[in-house]
Amino acid sequence: MTQLATSTERAVDALRELVLGGEFAAGARLGEMELAARLGVSRTPVREALTRLAAEGLVELSPNRGARVRAWTATELEGIFDLRTSLEPRLAALAVPNAGPEDVATLARLADEMLRVGSPGPGQDLDGIVPLNREFHGTLVALADHPALASALAGAVHAPIVLRNFHTYDEASLRRSLAHHVEIVDAVRAGDPEWAQAVMTAHIRNARAVMVRAAKHQATRQASTRQAGEQEAP
Repeated sequence: MTQLATSTERAVDALRELVLGGEFAAGARLGEMELAARLGVSRTPVREALTRLAAEGLVELSPNRGARVRAWTATELEGIFDLRTSLEPRLAALAVPNAGPEDVATLARLADEMLRVGSPGPGQDLDGIVPLNREFHGTLVALADHPALASALAGAVHAPIVLRNFHTYDEASLRRSLAHHVEIVDAVRAGDPEWAQAVMTAHIRNARAVMVRAAKHQATRQASTRQAGEQEAP
């Protein structure tokens, strides 16, 4: 592998992690020079990384506006979460009979850690939930061992993850989300696929309500800003 290819792969992985981790808000501009300096590479790998992430649906490329983090409308998010609701609960159910004691222990550790770092209080670390949450859901998908459903889910997961900034959650929704992880572990431990599927359905619906509400709020705020600008214009 050439040095350029290595730099490009490193830039793709690093930039994807920054976007998925919520480092950049939806709609935020992604300047090539700034990213190159931040990632310690030249602009060429950054340009290729942005193109790759645009193909994944994480970034928007515009001749006039440059690269920006993909923003999703409330209607788009509703459709995406509806798709997730039809896929991820089924995968959770399929994971149950394949989960051994070590798998249950892994899921329990992740759920407990999310509860520890995410619960309201002085030590709360909302950003720390993101990688734990991703590993938890990824573990269930891997245990389901259903490549077709997993592939379909992967295409739907990126959009919500871009907006999966747990700062968006109100306290009730966050507590509900954290409790869902614990209950999913209980369902897996009990060997009950229907229970796991039901809780995962509620979990995705909870996230859907939060993200759609946030998207609608953002759209209203942007409309108000545009209207104010038009009124001030001579």
